[in-house]
Amino acid sequence: AGDATAEERSVLLANRAACRLKDGACSLCVADCTSALELVPFGIKPLLRRAAAYEALERYPLAYVDYKTALQVDCSVQAAHDGVNRMTKALLEKDGVNWRQKLPPIPTVPVSAQMRWSIPSAQAPGANTPAGTAPKGERDDTAAGMERAKLLKEEGNEFVKKGNHKKAVEKYSESLKLNKECATYTNRALCYLTLKQYKEAAQDCTEALKLDPKNVKALYRRAQALKELKDYKSSIADIKSLLKTEPKNTAALRLLQELNRA
Repeated sequence: AGDATAEERSVLLANRAACRLKDGACSLCVADCTSALELVPFGIKPLLRRAAAYEALERYPLAYVDYKTALQVDCSVQAAHDGVNRMTKALLEKDGVNWRQKLPPIPTVPVSAQMRWSIPSAQAPGANTPAGTAPKGERDDTAAGMERAKLLKEEGNEFVKKGNHKKAVEKYSESLKLNKECATYTNRALCYLTLKQYKEAAQDCTEALKLDPKNVKALYRRAQALKELKDYKSSIADIKSLLKTEPKNTAALRLLQELNRA
C-alpha cells in the first residue's frame, strides 16, 4: 500500500504467492502471480510460481506457456526446463500428438526484459538455483551463448518453413556449437532426411536421444533414416521404443507396417 513502487509491489505479491503455493492455495497463488506480472512483466519468480500452481491445478497448457516464457527470460533456469518436459509428457498423454495445436499463444519476451533479468539472476539466484554455482561473468557468458543459440535455431526454423533445408542445417549447426539441445538435433535430422543424408540424420537423432532417451521425434526420425539405410532391425527397435511412450502414434504404426513388409 501507499508509496510502494510497482517493482516493490510485484516482489511482495510474488513472495505471498510462494507462501500460498506452499500452503496449497494454488488459485490464490495464480492470482498473486498474475498481479505481480501485470506490475512488472516477465518476472522469473512469478512466472515459475504461477506455472507450478497451474501444474498442481492440472491446467497443463497454461503451465507449459509459463515455463516456456520463463525460459525466454533466462534459458539457464533448470526448473523451467524440467517443467517443460513434465508438461510435454502430460499434454501428450492428454491430447495426443496434436497437443501443440491446443496451446494458448506463448508471448514473445522482448530483449529488454531478457537483459533486465540477466544481471539480477547472476547476483540473486532464485530458490531453484543454488547460489555460487558459477562466477558472475561466466554465467552471463553462458546465458548470452544460449540466447544466441536459441536465435540461430529460430532462424533455422524459418528456413525450414521456406523449404531451404541446406540453409537451415547451417543455422542449426551454428546453434549446436553453442548449446547442444535435443530439439535442435531433431530439427537438423529432419533437414538431413529431406536432403537424403540418412547417416547424418541417424547420428543427430542418436545425439538427441543421449539428451532425452524417450524423445519421440528422435526415435521416429532415426527409424526413418535407418529404414532408408536398410537397417530394418534397428529401425523396428526404435519404433517399438517409441510406441511404448505413444502406443497410438499413427505415423509410427504406419512405419512399423512398412518395415514389417520390407
